[in-house]
Formats: sequence, C-alpha cells, structure tokens
Amino acid sequence: MVNIAVLGTGRIGQMHVDNLAAHPRAQLGGVFDVNTSAAQAVANKHNTILFNSINDVFASPKVDAVLISTSTATHADLIEQAVAANKAIFCEKPIDLSLDRIKSCEQKIKGTSLPIMLGFVRRFDKGHSAVRQAVELGKVGDLHQVIITSRDPDMAPDAYIEVSGGIFKDMTIHDFDMARFILGEDITEVFASGSRLVNESLMKRCNDYDTVTIVMKTASGKQCIINNSRRAVYGYDQRVEAFGSQGMAISENHPMNNLRLYSTEFTDQKPALMNFFIDRYGDAFNTEISHFVECIEQGKQPKVGFEDGKQALVLAEAASRSIIEGRTIHTKEI
Repeated sequence: MVNIAVLGTGRIGQMHVDNLAAHPRAQLGGVFDVNTSAAQAVANKHNTILFNSINDVFASPKVDAVLISTSTATHADLIEQAVAANKAIFCEKPIDLSLDRIKSCEQKIKGTSLPIMLGFVRRFDKGHSAVRQAVELGKVGDLHQVIITSRDPDMAPDAYIEVSGGIFKDMTIHDFDMARFILGEDITEVFASGSRLVNESLMKRCNDYDTVTIVMKTASGKQCIINNSRRAVYGYDQRVEAFGSQGMAISENHPMNNLRLYSTEFTDQKPALMNFFIDRYGDAFNTEISHFVECIEQGKQPKVGFEDGKQALVLAEAASRSIIEGRTIHTKEI
C-alpha cells in the first residue's frame, strides 16, 4: 500500500482525501492544513493522522508521497521540501503564478527521479483522452484544428477571483494543457482577446476578464482555439474537438443523466448539464489518483509532470501579454 499524506483540506483537498481513502492500493497517510479545525474534521471523518506541521509530514518515515492541494503560493515551496524529503509528489495546478518562481523551483529539484505529477485532471477524462487517441491513431487524418470550449456554470466567489491570478492562470490553464495534449506539438504563437461581459466591476477591480478567446498555432501550422466564459447559464460546458483532413473527433458535454424525452411539443429534449467540476470530472479524478499510485509503485514518471505545468504557465503569460500589447506573442518571447 502506498501511503499518501494530503496537504490542504479545502474543497479540492477533501475530494482527494475521499478518493485516497477509498483507493484499493493507497492508504491515506494523514492530513495537514493551516486551518486546523478543517483538517481535524477531515482527520476525524477518515480516522487518520492530523499532522501538527508540514515538517512533521516530511519527517514521517511512513509517508511515501504527498498530495499538495494547498493555496497556489505554497506549491513551489512544498515541491522543493518534498523532493528534499524524498517524497513522491502530486501537486494541483498551477505550480505557481510566477514563471520565474517555477523556473527557480525547477533548478532546485533538477535531477530528481521522484515521481512528480501535476493535477491536470482533464487528461484523464475518458472522452478527452479518446480524442487524443483518435488523433494519435490517425482517425481524423492530418490534424488541422483543435477547438476547446470551457465555460463555468457561474462566477466563483469574489474573494477567490481576487486572488486567483486571473482567468488565464486559474481557469484557462487547464485548456492550455489540453491544447498541448491533443495537438502533440509545442505551441509557438498565441493571440488572446478578453472582455468583461459578466461582471464588469469585479473584472476591472481585478484587472481580469470573464470572457476570453485564444487562438494558438504550432510551428507546423496546426491551430487551436480556446473559448472561455466564467458564466454559462445552462451548466458546466466542457467540449473538445479535433478536426483533420479525414474527419473529426469530439468529446461532448456530460448531462445529469442519459434521459432523452420526446412529446408532441418537442423532440429529443435532454437533461441539463452537470453543474460542478468535481461531478463532471469525478471519474477522471479517480483515474488520475490511480495513475499516481501506479507511478509510485513502479518508480516511473507520470504522464503529466512538472514540465507540463511550466509550459501551461508559459501559454498563460503569452495570452496575458497578447491582450496588453494587442498582438500575437511568440512563446520564445516568454
């Protein structure tokens, strides 16, 4: 059994705790959070250890790995400490909001053979990964375009938006990784457009956008279009399309259930979309953890690692600069 301690017991951390506790080959090795009462409640629920400090986690000989779901500003520090303590690492995205900090972290952990995995969960979605496989197998012919639609059902709380780092580093970062995953090539050009159409006052205060479109291109000419909105009144809108010379592969939205209703007034009326990312990607989160456990067991590197986290932030930086300067940004400029 692989013993994994969870750092951070907020919403995403609690979900990871539940998944680890139920995993057949993993053992929940304890929890830590600066919010002691929240961590205590999680520890009591699963009858696991409540660590008094981060140092206690890294000093424990029973802990094989750490799952980092703390605030973004702590991620790079915790990755460095985990490597120093010889613990395998699963870290939620992003590694940091600063590319310079990511690069300094990269230098400090350089040479480690420990599994280091980034929480880009959408790679483990059955539909999205099937699109990638269709592209790899040539089912769409020569890939020409990837179109990614990612729209949240509603705005996150203001307090979260204000510290999130902006839409590109908080929300679109998943889509930047998905673009790289499906394209299978490095992206060389980024052009972004942003608008404040959902909550203008909040977006101005945060110097952010709630509605964005990004157009990207690889060196070989493959294109990717990402469209995001912080509010889709019909639910959590998650679609991926790969279009090529011989056809198209699409990963569609997930409805609440598979009911299809027909009557004299309409045909093929379907249920509403799922409305929460943990529900929409529930299976993917479990598959993601299983992959991490397998990497620890077999001593291999994960399918999505530190470099993927760095490259996603490069694209986020390029998109931000594109809006500011009103031009296409070449990633070599970042």
